[in-house]
Amino acid sequence: MRRHSAHLTHDAAVLPWLGANFWSRTGGPLMWRDYDPKVVREELASLREHGLNMTRSFFYWPDFHPEPHRIDEELCERFRDFLDAHQELGMGSVPTFIVGHMSGENWDPAWRGGRDLYEDVWMVGRQAWFASQMTRRFKDHPAVTGWLITNEMPGYGRIYQVDPPHSDVVTAWAQSMCNAVRAAGATQPVSLGDGAWGIEVTGRDNGFSLRETAEYVDFVGPHVYRSDTDRARQHYRAAFECELASVTGQPVVLEEFGLSTDTVSDANAGVYYRQTLHNSLLGGATGWIAWNNTDYDDLWDRSPYDHHPFEMHFGITDSTGAPKAPLRELAAFAEVLKGVDFARCRRADADAAFVVPAFLERGYPYSRPADRPLIFSSLHQGYVAARAADLPAALTREADGITDDVRLYLLPATRQLTTRTTRALRRRAEEGATVYLSFCSGEHPGTRGPWFDDLDGLFGVEQQLSYGVAEPIEDDTLELTFREDFGGITAGQTLRFPVAGNEDSRAYLPVVPTDARVVAVDGHGRPALLCRETGRGRTVLATYPLEHMAARTARVNPEQTHRLYAALAEVAGVARPVTVDSPFVGADVVEHEDGRRFVWLVSQDDAELTVSPEAAGTLHDLATGEQVDEVTLGAFDVRVLELR
Repeated sequence: MRRHSAHLTHDAAVLPWLGANFWSRTGGPLMWRDYDPKVVREELASLREHGLNMTRSFFYWPDFHPEPHRIDEELCERFRDFLDAHQELGMGSVPTFIVGHMSGENWDPAWRGGRDLYEDVWMVGRQAWFASQMTRRFKDHPAVTGWLITNEMPGYGRIYQVDPPHSDVVTAWAQSMCNAVRAAGATQPVSLGDGAWGIEVTGRDNGFSLRETAEYVDFVGPHVYRSDTDRARQHYRAAFECELASVTGQPVVLEEFGLSTDTVSDANAGVYYRQTLHNSLLGGATGWIAWNNTDYDDLWDRSPYDHHPFEMHFGITDSTGAPKAPLRELAAFAEVLKGVDFARCRRADADAAFVVPAFLERGYPYSRPADRPLIFSSLHQGYVAARAADLPAALTREADGITDDVRLYLLPATRQLTTRTTRALRRRAEEGATVYLSFCSGEHPGTRGPWFDDLDGLFGVEQQLSYGVAEPIEDDTLELTFREDFGGITAGQTLRFPVAGNEDSRAYLPVVPTDARVVAVDGHGRPALLCRETGRGRTVLATYPLEHMAARTARVNPEQTHRLYAALAEVAGVARPVTVDSPFVGADVVEHEDGRRFVWLVSQDDAELTVSPEAAGTLHDLATGEQVDEVTLGAFDVRVLELR
């Protein structure tokens, strides 16, 4: 299966985008009032010296649009000088129009008067007029490399999940705004700046649908800041959200990511940037814009920094312009992009795919939004386990019809599937694929248990559930002991898993095998992993919610689901071009259009380790070309090699 790797193509001089969201240290959101051309050039020069080629910039809406029918021309001249400074350095910028939300505060033009930003026709017209006017002024400037309609509109137009607008209304607003930019003559790529926080990525309906707005935008831009209780899950969070955000097939730009160095050490800030940059590349991102360019220590007594003090220190440089650890990581990443000629690279194809249930993004009658966080977290944890197993895996969405071109389908802790998908999976198993599902009862008491067609027939069992009653897991650790060889797991081996979940989800599936064989049993001798041969393929059922339990456990990775995934890959005949003899190191392959292949080795170990990768070929140092048999990785380190 082709994994998503779409690139922007507008301006080769500043592609791929690698940059920072930009407010000058002279004023933050009020920088255009306190604009200092010399300081701005110093700030941009520091970014350029570290390999960055662009910024995302902002028309602070109350200042640039002070009256409904008037633009502040003096500020426009300052913005033109700002663009000139980019051109002098060979950089580009992506201006953002409706900047009413920023860094923990909403900022209205004085004339808004509480009008609704989506449904008040006059108000929509004023927004579109403003975007059109600014486009006409700057569309021909060589430094403009793209446009964004807004900054995190879900936090401004309606406050997050309180009375979210209907998706039809948001889509009509998006159409009006994007059409205004294009009608004004813009040829650069356009997107919304909403953060990709809508239902296809998060499972939460905020009115913004990637599918419905795809007709009007040219790329998708996730903003990823959420935290986790497990470091590996945290390091793969942005990558996983980029995978989900690729639902429309458009380029995915990690439009905002970062951290305040008030909340982490300098060293760990660097680790997070390193991991996020490289893992999101392996997750399909083809552009990166850090939040943000500088610290704001001198602005401590003005909003938003007086009430959100940690917002002062999201910078990749400090308030004197000195580089911080994140900027040094961006510089190193820039060298890697240059070394592999990333603009002409794509991810290698995958023989395995996670099935994304349609219930994540569709409100079927009487289905519950409460199911969606479970779907997201189980898939996320499964994604982390696949990385530990060196298993390249794509996502295939049930809502689009599952793909036919993989050997292994992974359904981690999956409770709900449509009848069409269940039957498609049965057909694919008969045609030679391997279908794996781990049972999950769900996290709420309504209609506990599996919500799909003929679990018994698909997996060759008779399930023994009692109506409405979860079968509790009473052990604190689940032990799976294998009765037979299974992939690389030999008979007699025991895998141990953490047990977690609430009173509904901390449950197993009691079964009696019919035409399935018991591959592994739990500590009580009950079937825990079963395999049914069917046609040329097979189905594999885990009677415990392995990925869900891990997802609800802190500091758990690498947990042993990666052993099971590696065994499934072997049983299914899935190609893993590079494997590493440590679950702390994930391996993946990126291919250049000229045939060269590059291997990423990403460590999740907090200590130095040395590994001996096994590869379908030989590994070579990018700089020297020398063959590499052993690789030493520092704590949370990344190494990129050529595979010949």
